[in-house]
Amino acid sequence: MSDRDSADLTDSGSPTVEVRTAASAALIPTIRAVASDLAARADFDLDAISDLRMAVDEACATLVDVAAPGSGLRCRFQVRDDRIDVSAEVEGAGADSTVATDTFGWRVLETLTDDVSVSHTPGPDGRPLVGIVLGKSAGATER
Repeated sequence: MSDRDSADLTDSGSPTVEVRTAASAALIPTIRAVASDLAARADFDLDAISDLRMAVDEACATLVDVAAPGSGLRCRFQVRDDRIDVSAEVEGAGADSTVATDTFGWRVLETLTDDVSVSHTPGPDGRPLVGIVLGKSAGATER
């Protein structure tokens, strides 16, 4: 690991874990397990662990659906004192690839997380990088 790589693992003292896989539904359980483990180690309550695990699963499944064939899925977890922020992204299948926010799946994400949004940025080869950014606090929140 280079000095630059190790510097990227923390942001303001918060540890960051990044998982990269092929954009395949078969590999989502691995990312879900990482989310669950990080939340448990951060002393999240059982409901928050379950919510984060399900939200990461839904976000990754949503992104796999819009991913270009053969592209990768990158999921980055930033662990803070009482919160985990997750950023997941894929290379979209086309210039108009995006995540719909008027679906049942999106409503599930809104319910399970404290905040959730879509990211859409130009990729290096002209295809967009489509992502979902979400955050979950360690304890139950009032809705």
